[in-house]
Amino acid sequence: MKEFELKYGCNPNQKPAKLLIEGEELPITVLNGRPGYINFLDALNGWQLVKELKEATGLPAATSFKHVSPAGAAIGLPLSDILKKIYFVDDLKVELSPVACAYARARGADRMSSYGDFIALSDTCDLATALLIKREVSDGVIAPSYTEEALEILREKRKGTYNVLQIDTTYTPAPMERKQVYGITFEQLRNEVNLNDDNLFANIPTKNQTFPAEAIRDLKIALITLKYTQSNSVCYVKDGQAIGIGAGQQSRIHCTRLAGNKADIWWLRQHPKVLNLPWVNGIRRADRDNTIDLYISDDYEDVLKEGEWQRFFTTRPEPLSREEKQTWISQNTGVSLGSDAFFPFGDNIERAHRSGVAYVAQAGGSVRDDNVIETCDKYNIAMAFTGVRLFHH
Repeated sequence: MKEFELKYGCNPNQKPAKLLIEGEELPITVLNGRPGYINFLDALNGWQLVKELKEATGLPAATSFKHVSPAGAAIGLPLSDILKKIYFVDDLKVELSPVACAYARARGADRMSSYGDFIALSDTCDLATALLIKREVSDGVIAPSYTEEALEILREKRKGTYNVLQIDTTYTPAPMERKQVYGITFEQLRNEVNLNDDNLFANIPTKNQTFPAEAIRDLKIALITLKYTQSNSVCYVKDGQAIGIGAGQQSRIHCTRLAGNKADIWWLRQHPKVLNLPWVNGIRRADRDNTIDLYISDDYEDVLKEGEWQRFFTTRPEPLSREEKQTWISQNTGVSLGSDAFFPFGDNIERAHRSGVAYVAQAGGSVRDDNVIETCDKYNIAMAFTGVRLFHH
């Protein structure tokens, strides 16, 4: 049995703590830092996610993990000038590689949730990616390898304490997995369901039967992301990246609303008023992200009231009216939505439609499938019943 001693478990009072593996070496090498219990949980779940995204799409993938659920996940498609601006990577002096684009997308989708994340990369961490990681508040990164210059940059982060992990890509876990709760051991077969199978989208009960190749790709991204997201969960995806993830809610409609609200915020950040906010010089990245989130929300007065806006802006910007926000959100189209289990009622589709969802993949099997299908047909949404549940706990 191979062991790796940890500083403590989930909380400082939970010690001793360690990682264990039977009969072989641990497949992780710590290149820098002293990662903890939750860091490893995020790293190992994140690695599985990006590994599967790379296998499904053939492109480098990245994810930003927080508390054992992804805040963002993406593949390495090129970034438009607007996306570079809202992800705050338009000033990078080196060219963005595909893996750097994947990371910028994963980190940029939900910057509030990604604060203090653990990053997973499917491919070698290169100079451009390391430079992006260097500027963000993050706990660590896991990747199959690092260039020398990237590793040097990461080892300097957080005064030399930044967690850098290398994963052995040849490692294959045992088919049975175990965990303990209250002294009792649970055992199950690992969830090795193949989500890179076009047959998952063969059962289409809606009038609209058309799934473009980009929609199939995005639905696969959604389902693979959900496979490693605490249930209940739903995921909105557009153009190769998650734009809203609702994780760990007891009610599925609450998942759909939470993820839909995040997708709306992602889209609103591209509004001209947001792109042109008159920031004061030297504003901290976290303050800027929080201010954007408030400016977009119904609580905009928290940052626009007299005596407060001067902290963030050179001049007081006009707020986004409710009508402006609704008009802008209505322009977001072609969004794909995955669910880790069936939708019990059509209200989930009603909410998803308001955030531009045109394609849905869900397990099916609800006694109210007819209501869900009818709601999809009302909005000409194409929906596939995958027959696969993706609960993750």
